[in-house]
Amino acid sequence: MKDFVIPPADWTRDMGTPASRSDIAVTLTVDGIGVTVPAGTSVMRAAAEAGITVPKLCATDSVTAFGSCRLCVVAIEGMRGTPASCTTPVAEGMVVHTQTDEIARIRKGVMELYISDHPLDCLTCAANGDCELQDMAGAVGLRDVRFEPGENHVYARQNGAPNPEWRPKDHSNPYFTFDPSKCIVCSRCVRACDEVQGTFALTIEGRGFDSRVSAGMASDDFLTSDCVSCGACVQACPTATLQENTQIAIGTPERIVKTTCAYCGVGCSFDAHMRGETVVKMVPSKEGKANRGHSCVKGRFAWGYATHAERILHPMIREDYRDPWRVVSWDEALGFAAGRLKRAQEQHGRESVGVITSSRCTNEETYLVQKLARAVMGNNNTDTCARVCHSPTGYGLKTTFGTSAGTHDFDSVEDTDLALIIGANPTEGHPVFGSRLRKRLRQGAGVIVLDPRHIDLLDSVHRNDAWHLPLLPGTNVAVLTAMAHVIVAEGLQDDEFIRTRCDWDEYLAYREFLLDPRHSPDEVARVSNVPADLIRQAARTYAKAPRASIYYGLGVTEHAQGSTTVMAIANLAMLTGNIGKPGTGVNPLRGQNNVQGSCDMGSFPHEYPGYRHVTDTETRELYERVWGVRLSDEPGLRIPNMFDAATEGTFRGLYCQGEDVLQSDPDTTHVKRALASLDILIVHDLFLNETSNYAHVFLPGSSFLEKDGTFTNAERRINMVRKTMTPLNGYADWEITQMLANAMGAAWDYTHPSQIMDEIALTTPSFAGVSFDLLDREGSVQWPCNDKAPLGTPVMHIDGFVRGKGKFIHTEYVATEERSGPRFPLLLTTGRTLTQYNVGAQTRRTDNLVWHAEDRLEIHPSDAENRGIRDGDVVRVASRAGDTTLRAKVTDRVAPGVVYTTFHHPNTQANVVTTDNSDWATNCPEFKVTAVQVSPSNGPSEWQEEYRAHAELARRILPAAE
Repeated sequence: MKDFVIPPADWTRDMGTPASRSDIAVTLTVDGIGVTVPAGTSVMRAAAEAGITVPKLCATDSVTAFGSCRLCVVAIEGMRGTPASCTTPVAEGMVVHTQTDEIARIRKGVMELYISDHPLDCLTCAANGDCELQDMAGAVGLRDVRFEPGENHVYARQNGAPNPEWRPKDHSNPYFTFDPSKCIVCSRCVRACDEVQGTFALTIEGRGFDSRVSAGMASDDFLTSDCVSCGACVQACPTATLQENTQIAIGTPERIVKTTCAYCGVGCSFDAHMRGETVVKMVPSKEGKANRGHSCVKGRFAWGYATHAERILHPMIREDYRDPWRVVSWDEALGFAAGRLKRAQEQHGRESVGVITSSRCTNEETYLVQKLARAVMGNNNTDTCARVCHSPTGYGLKTTFGTSAGTHDFDSVEDTDLALIIGANPTEGHPVFGSRLRKRLRQGAGVIVLDPRHIDLLDSVHRNDAWHLPLLPGTNVAVLTAMAHVIVAEGLQDDEFIRTRCDWDEYLAYREFLLDPRHSPDEVARVSNVPADLIRQAARTYAKAPRASIYYGLGVTEHAQGSTTVMAIANLAMLTGNIGKPGTGVNPLRGQNNVQGSCDMGSFPHEYPGYRHVTDTETRELYERVWGVRLSDEPGLRIPNMFDAATEGTFRGLYCQGEDVLQSDPDTTHVKRALASLDILIVHDLFLNETSNYAHVFLPGSSFLEKDGTFTNAERRINMVRKTMTPLNGYADWEITQMLANAMGAAWDYTHPSQIMDEIALTTPSFAGVSFDLLDREGSVQWPCNDKAPLGTPVMHIDGFVRGKGKFIHTEYVATEERSGPRFPLLLTTGRTLTQYNVGAQTRRTDNLVWHAEDRLEIHPSDAENRGIRDGDVVRVASRAGDTTLRAKVTDRVAPGVVYTTFHHPNTQANVVTTDNSDWATNCPEFKVTAVQVSPSNGPSEWQEEYRAHAELARRILPAAE
């Protein structure tokens, strides 16, 4: 594979203003060069397309033109004066001159004014060499400034007295510094916050000379304001006013490596700006087809965990999980692990060991882990974290549409007229997509939210119409089926689509099912707490929208009827013809960076890569030929089955790569018992996580910055991950898995991840056309990528469903067994917050702790008052599974009778109270519905005290000399 290190200028060229989407072509001449661009394009961008750079300061291609700096003036034949090229649209036959004597005089005068009120500390400035103001001074030929010092914003003292116009630096944000003395009030940061992020946290206060950027109220700084630290303002700033602290500390980067974020399932592309093997900053790539140049606080800033002091860099072993760890060589650790796995199989049978693949690792690494189970261990005992999040998505969409993934790309949101959001909180869990959605809402699209909580999306500034259906946890199926009832009863379905794309007889049977009175909004209102009229409004709005899209998250899948809910969603899309065209579709918002890829790669115990069942003879024989071994046709154990079998004594060994099952899986007490029962538990991770408390072998992993490979995001987009530094632990994760396999008797000889992808392409039809060379050329592709779609498939099911005809499924609502009652009168549901990620292993080792240092329990004011609970009090949360304590947050974001918390901090261990209830089809846990009681508490629970004591004991590491 070629080294993909590139000079910054090749990839960060700013075209000045956004591109026009018009399909009408306009031809003009700029400085004697003919250029054809879409109608609506600015003169500035047309000049850039012709290779001509017009000086600018307030313009940038990520926000709409502003026209305030007057540096970009041009001369246009037949037009009076010198118009701003950023705000002047092109016209057919227009003749533009970007440089004349008059223009040169104007630009020098403008630059003099800017420089006269700006510090001249360029040599020691952190933006030296990366400052547009500095560049523009050179571009216009400014050589001296005629203006004498006067009133200014630069100096703290003026004429021996404090300067009332000066403001000190704002260091409140842990990731960037705001220096008002260097601000030229171009408003780029304000517009980026408004237009790109959609937070509207920044403003320009004052007028004229008194104008200045302000983060909220006068008493606010960047940390206390509404700023979400996405970095859009820092990226937009043309001076050193807003500057990353890492660049201030390290210096100007000298090269760029393009890679992909390792947090949520949006799959943002980033440019890693490097000095040597040190990351200076991560800048969202403009060419990134998922994020389009935007980012969130995690991807942009929270990558310091890769070099955190708590990271384990050497293998460790111990005989018993109660012993201290002993640092050993790689050979000794791998020999110990392989020996114990083989001994377990000799004593307890071939099926007694298994693997859990990681949704944080690459496709290539995940492929090898499931291959380890099938080709080396000789069984299908492989599973992944999708078991506890999106396994119902795979089952439901494969049943209805024929493929186990979302239908559309993220760009499709730009064409939607209505977004139906179910069980998802995009601005918190998938913030870059959330920003794109909010932008579409400001442009006029409507939104319907089905969620027990009032989510931030409903508070979007300048949004269009919105409906919130605050359903009771566990009633998704009832409400969605009631919406389908309304659509059919009122004749709002798309008969033409149904006749041509679905089975008409199946539809007629489904229609009869829907029209049963038990599915009417009036009946469903009784179980869901959603008013019948609100259900009717939502159904009519969705059905009547020209293009309606559905986006859903774990609030759909993590239920006893998760698979049924996914099929109910698919039913809605097929009923209304909202599939197979831009602006529509069924789109799961995946939680982890490669959870889609881990499923694609065959991590489930019943499926090979590409979702082909292990009982399929043709597929099994294909892998037997390629791998050179006989394979089992018996589906293996799912994660919950592994734990049950471990407590029963029949499952004895587990290789767990990059997943912290003790913190992330339900019924923590049961998981703890299972892990403690194993003869050999191998944890392969960056840090000593909660699962490692019961491990016998710890294999130190590598971060996304230290490896080559691919991630597949929620829209099926395969993105490249590229190594920026040598692995601190010595090996990439795929190499470690290969060494373990070979220690168990295999003879794998991969020398680069590209070879693993070639094997994936050889054996997996949906990846048949994928290669590292293709991804280097195209940037990314969406599977299926094969001879029929050599550059991938952005939108699926355009002319027909993968399964042939779309299948309507009767979605009968079955109430969960987990119900509130006198003993446990409240329903607990869980979720994520913006600044933390999953179990927090990465984000808790960054400055993101400033925003979310602990998990809190959200409780409605009436429920809190009834229990004598005040905001900030320590409370006990108890269920039939267990209890824990945490502090309360009294808020009306949750409805009466519902409480909510996150699960990012192990000292809370929220999953100690969740139960073993699960989805009927996939065993996905019912995280979103747990009956609990909440009461005041004076400290940690007994379980928390015992757990903390064991964690301290389990993390002892013997000195190297011992």
